[in-house]
Amino acid sequence: MDLDVARIEKAVQVIDPVFLNTPQYLDEQLCQALDGRTVTVKLETANPVRSFKGRGADLMLSTLAPGTPVVCASSGNFGQAVAYAGRARGMPVEVFVPETINPDKRQRMETFGAQVVAAGPDGTSARKAAALHAERHPGCVHLRDGLQAAIAEGAGTIGVELTRGAPGGARGPGFDAVVLPVGDGALINGVARWMKEHAPSTRIVGVNAEGAPSMRNSLRAGRAVRVERARTFADGIAVRTPLDASVRRARALVDEIVLVTDEAIAAAMELAARTLGILLEPAGAAGLAAIADGLVPGDRPVTVLTGANPRPEQVRELAARLTRPVPGTRIPKGRPGGSRAR
Repeated sequence: MDLDVARIEKAVQVIDPVFLNTPQYLDEQLCQALDGRTVTVKLETANPVRSFKGRGADLMLSTLAPGTPVVCASSGNFGQAVAYAGRARGMPVEVFVPETINPDKRQRMETFGAQVVAAGPDGTSARKAAALHAERHPGCVHLRDGLQAAIAEGAGTIGVELTRGAPGGARGPGFDAVVLPVGDGALINGVARWMKEHAPSTRIVGVNAEGAPSMRNSLRAGRAVRVERARTFADGIAVRTPLDASVRRARALVDEIVLVTDEAIAAAMELAARTLGILLEPAGAAGLAAIADGLVPGDRPVTVLTGANPRPEQVRELAARLTRPVPGTRIPKGRPGGSRAR
């Protein structure tokens, strides 16, 4: 295993404090809406890039010499994180993005000082363009979300904070499950590496969109498997082919991958807005959707709300949902058929 627990612990002293010690709490109204379960949420949107990605990006850039140019591909949140950390550490950043990128995410990357280049219709074309750029510029470091160990280890600092804030403290019962959205896999692998060492009885449950089950399929096959098309509005987890390194780590660390529908995700976004007062992007609500749909057993799960950079049209759709009269605060279930799978 190339992810190191000692490096995760040490990363807490390296990562910009603006990304650390994010809110982690129980909300009574949310728990009531979820059949009275004790569901803890960790708010990884309360930072300058509105997602958990800043932890891994900043740790990775801390390993490079000041002034080193870096390049990456991104659907938005990773690019924001690299841009923010690069500016803080004096590194020029170039981000290749799909032409369909959320315009707000692109604007934020540019605000943080990145040069943003649209390259093709989807994430695959953006990744190819970033790799080609790195080949043509030997002094440029190519960052790939889910590949470099430091990116996952930075995300693993979330696990450090989860164990410190678990039910009952260090001697308490802890969490039944940690439920995390899965895109490129850096988040779940980093957190799982820490939890398997310090809370081995806690299950690690990943969440794929039903229309983009690439990590679920890859774990079943024992190798990286491509899905022909990602059919989901959750851009942050719309991964067609996970990296081999990420799949190898997940096979050793992840207990289960469950699938949620886009409707279940939209309902979870609505629930978060009604009970927590938080505007999530679809991928950021995927873990909550899995819990709400009954796909995660146990009375004490925790989920990380991973991103709050929705597309403008998603904000409008959420606003429309919030104007509908609903009985109580109970979450509307997604389409029957949300599924559990290893």
